Amino acid sequence: MTSLFSTRWRVGLAAVAVTLGLSGCGYNDFQRLDEEVKAGWSEVLNQYQRRADLIPNIVSTVKGEANFEQETLTKVVEARAKATSIQATPELVNNPEAFQKFQAAQGELSGALSRLLVVSEQYPNLKANQGFQDLRVQLEGTENRITVARNRYIKTVAEYNVKVRSLPTNLTAMVMGYQVKPSFTVQNEATISAPPTVSFDKPAAASK
Repeated sequence: MTSLFSTRWRVGLAAVAVTLGLSGCGYNDFQRLDEEVKAGWSEVLNQYQRRADLIPNIVSTVKGEANFEQETLTKVVEARAKATSIQATPELVNNPEAFQKFQAAQGELSGALSRLLVVSEQYPNLKANQGFQDLRVQLEGTENRITVARNRYIKTVAEYNVKVRSLPTNLTAMVMGYQVKPSFTVQNEATISAPPTVSFDKPAAASK
């Protein structure tokens, strides 16, 4: 009986030592940060989906404007199709190549939408269309929410990646299979999303 009690005591002490060791090496932090990254990514996707859901109504409204630039509409439709065709699964945050493609597609869509909004300013009927203006406000609000969600995600991933790269927590990362996660490159997407310069001195060209 004494021997059995002694064995259990040693096993219990070993378990406590392992738990303390893992905690000291960042194991619990990895668990917390990994969950925060997943939650942050989910919120980013929710906001991107919200934007994608708004686009069909925006395109439909703009189509009602005579002589609106068809090329601009086509680029928005094509960019949306490309962005929504990418399977944005939770595993995407662990695949740098797939993540980069996702970001590029969303950046192209941002650029196409920016172009559409700039061009729409040249059409008085659209500026006076309350339905279109309401959609525009919703889109602008969604873009702001996307920015907030992305920034939170970037911050969480940065904290996670520091843990992966730093001693002694990098040893825990190696043992547990935690790897550096890709993040948004804000400057690159800003370049992709920058709207073209539009002259308001000349009327929009009619589509042929």
